[in-house]
Amino acid sequence: MSIIEERRTEIRAHGITYNLVVATRTDVDRAEPTPRVMITLEAGGPTGEPVAEGSLDLDAELADTVADLVTDGLLSTTGAGRAPRRRSAGRPAQQGRPWSEEMDAELESRWIAGESVAEIAAHFERTPGGIRARLPRVGCDPENPGCYLPVPPSRRTDLDEGEPG
Repeated sequence: MSIIEERRTEIRAHGITYNLVVATRTDVDRAEPTPRVMITLEAGGPTGEPVAEGSLDLDAELADTVADLVTDGLLSTTGAGRAPRRRSAGRPAQQGRPWSEEMDAELESRWIAGESVAEIAAHFERTPGGIRARLPRVGCDPENPGCYLPVPPSRRTDLDEGEPG
């Protein structure tokens, strides 16, 4: 076993001290090393008596799903009065992922061709806000569909101004 990263958090709430350790590791003794996440929780009451302890060991790919399930389960069991948090429900598949040069070029051409933000967002599986935020990075004006951003005067050449060069 080889630990890649480990994070420790101590939280005090309602007289209880919670110690949470989340470690990512790989099992190097396997034929194909698999990334794993180990979550360990220990909690002690005001006088140090143990009130909770346990651990989870799971494939790294499952960590987000397990986190959502645990959160939803705890909130529904405790009657905390809050709706379960569902960050991943309805979330576009590519939201938050990096853009490639090819994707940037396609974004630019689709915008200049007159596609709407909603159409482009659906095509790239991203949010409309993510598309609007990306448009200036490829030189497009998010406020004017089908248009490029104007070239600021400090960056214009004689050719940009329509004068013979």
